[in-house]
Amino acid sequence: MAEKLRIGVLGLSHDHVWSNLQELVHSEHGEITAAADPYPELRDQLRGQFAVDAVFADYDELFERTELDAVYIFADNLHGAELAARAASQGLHVMTEKPLAATYADAARMVGAVRRAGVQLMCNWPIAWWPGVQHALNLVAEGRIGQVWQVNYRAAHIGPRELGCSPYFVEWLYDPQLNGAGAYMDYCCYGAALTCHLLGMPSRVSAMTSRLFKSDLAADDNAVLVMQHPRGLSTSTASWTQVGHMTSYEPMIYGTKGTLAVRNDGREVWLANDEMPSGASLAVPPPAAHMRNATEFFLHHLRSGTPIEGLCGGEVGLMTQEVLAAGLLAAAEERYVSLPLPVAMLQ
Repeated sequence: MAEKLRIGVLGLSHDHVWSNLQELVHSEHGEITAAADPYPELRDQLRGQFAVDAVFADYDELFERTELDAVYIFADNLHGAELAARAASQGLHVMTEKPLAATYADAARMVGAVRRAGVQLMCNWPIAWWPGVQHALNLVAEGRIGQVWQVNYRAAHIGPRELGCSPYFVEWLYDPQLNGAGAYMDYCCYGAALTCHLLGMPSRVSAMTSRLFKSDLAADDNAVLVMQHPRGLSTSTASWTQVGHMTSYEPMIYGTKGTLAVRNDGREVWLANDEMPSGASLAVPPPAAHMRNATEFFLHHLRSGTPIEGLCGGEVGLMTQEVLAAGLLAAAEERYVSLPLPVAMLQ
């Protein structure tokens, strides 16, 4: 590989792309080599913010005219999976924004392409870089709260458009074909990923999705996902209609010997146990250099050759997508859905 890893950017319509590219620009280990997106306005925005000459309207042209080591994918969920599979087939490592795809079938094909090519796949969950989340997961791994039996996570805000997301982002977030659903796919994915990471694949799931207030949407604006394990019961809640951020973005992890709460935008961890039943705030250590953000994590693993596992690994990403697919089926048919899903769901 080159001294600095050469990164191509496939898609610019996901608003998270800009902060991730800022991290890449400040990294000693990688650089933006090329980018492609069909929107001329987004291509102009990229040129204005970053010194990138190889910017294309067509993804084919980027693949044909540039030499890369890896790609960042920030397109819509539907086309992002297609781009990931194509990049993998060309021997390129892949970092994609959460979730892996719009559907379980596309996610499975994407993971299959990566495995066949022998390249790395990373699913970027922004909460993975919160120091409090990292500390809480480390405490769980150390056995500080015993056996985990429940994970609860609520992600909520007033809505993408109302929050000020770009029209390019909003356009596909509100499209259930391009996104995979609405608030359910956008936000229930977080709790599903945390649950799969800590407890593995649920035995069955149930879900409810609703369009409560945004009558102009083709997708749901609120959703609840329930995941059952042999000795566990977890929830993931999503809302695009909540005023304020109270109760949002605060993972709760319940164990047989204690309870963990991540608060204050991931900067604080509270622990409750028999000795301190009301809970106490713990000191949260700063992240290691390679855990400060998605770019440093991704490039660290590419340079070291160590596999990307855990919350941001392809295995958890694929389990999460299967849980989300089962939840959509459960919501549509008003029943519990057992896991794993039948092979027919991959067709």
